[in-house]
Amino acid sequence: MRGINWAGVIFLWVAVGMVEKAGASDPSDQIRKFYDEALSHSPAYEQLRELTTRFPGRLAGSQPLDQALSWAEQVLRETGCDSVRVQPVKVPHWERGEPEKVQLLPAGDAKKEPVALKALALGGVVATPEGGLRARVIEVQSLAEVSQLGRDRVAGKIVFFNCPMRATEIRPDVAYAEAGDQRNRGPAEAAKYGAAAALVRSLTHRLDDIPHTGNTSFPPDQARIPAAALSTLAADRLSATLKERPDAEVEIQLHSRWLPDAPSHNLIAEIRGSESPEEIILVGGHLDSWDVAPGAHDDGSGVVQSIEVMRLFHVLGIRPSHTLRCVLFVAEENSLAGAIEYARVAKEEKEKHLFAVETDNGGFQPRGFSIGHTSQPMHERVARWRDLLEPYGLYSFHKGTGGADVGPLLVQGVTVASLVPDAQRYFDFHHTRIDSIENVSPRELELGAAALASLIWLVDTQGL
Repeated sequence: MRGINWAGVIFLWVAVGMVEKAGASDPSDQIRKFYDEALSHSPAYEQLRELTTRFPGRLAGSQPLDQALSWAEQVLRETGCDSVRVQPVKVPHWERGEPEKVQLLPAGDAKKEPVALKALALGGVVATPEGGLRARVIEVQSLAEVSQLGRDRVAGKIVFFNCPMRATEIRPDVAYAEAGDQRNRGPAEAAKYGAAAALVRSLTHRLDDIPHTGNTSFPPDQARIPAAALSTLAADRLSATLKERPDAEVEIQLHSRWLPDAPSHNLIAEIRGSESPEEIILVGGHLDSWDVAPGAHDDGSGVVQSIEVMRLFHVLGIRPSHTLRCVLFVAEENSLAGAIEYARVAKEEKEKHLFAVETDNGGFQPRGFSIGHTSQPMHERVARWRDLLEPYGLYSFHKGTGGADVGPLLVQGVTVASLVPDAQRYFDFHHTRIDSIENVSPRELELGAAALASLIWLVDTQGL
């Protein structure tokens, strides 16, 4: 019998130990744990149900938003965070008032009834005069066309912006951005040339009778005019009538009003870092929604996904090296007041944010992340984890600007990101009364939360 090769035995023992150690720290194992826990035990969908059914219409300055803030603070405390605090913010306070009325008036024959056009006032506009206003309508496809028509042809008219979202654009967010100026700045452009009011085609690919609201902006030195979004069917109906009767008139009644800025606050919850607590990794969404919307996809999904990230770290016993901070912002829809105040305080207090990821694109199947930095190709660095994340459907890591609420941190040099889901249906529901829990898949919602937790853990343990 030959003697034992102790050197070989020792080598084998060391090798096995190294393999076992590597297996224990294998990132794929930890990512699997995030997904197993989220898909098996997540309370996120029931939290979303509670948020959207108890507190719909969470517009800045409203009672539903105040109530939702109290609810979310309690949920965060029960999630196992080390601390939960509020950050005071002054927010704009605009109210829609009584339901709006937009009617296409009949030609000549007084016996005919006006045709109701489904519409919603745009956020930030003023009311019509008492009793409403009626005027001829002029249809345009762009802001440039208003300028070309000039004051002689626009003054006293209702300007009707009827540019649809481009159907051939595969990414709906790109189509939304292309057509969005007619809602964001169209009424102000019409007002500059003396228009009495503005109507805007809803920003959606869907053809239905559900109008989509949203904010519109006016320069501070310019008078505001009444403006409303028409459903896509109503827009088509009005456009067809104008082709037959270029002198067609519309009557508009809006009852909106501005009130003094209201006190509100962002919510900030933390799991303190074990090694570098002064360095922050942020995950967040915005708690406000439009006044007509339950806000399930925009952005209730982002709220409960952000809370779920904190729960996943807590329940799996993961103490991050850096401080993990969940921020629920307010007033994203009509001013970004919460995001602006958060970034102001962070700069003033010289806080160091390593990474800030936002989830505000709906609770759909996650596909990847948009990553931004002012000078570095951070999307390429994040893409080094594609092999780890692709088994979970995460394959897209492209350059971007994060999201609206982390945008003010981007300009301070922070690496920002946004969860990118399959958003083909997002603008079916965006800013409408049908943005409700029934249109959110529990499984897709949970997959998004696990995706966020996985990316955050990789940034925390491996750096950018």
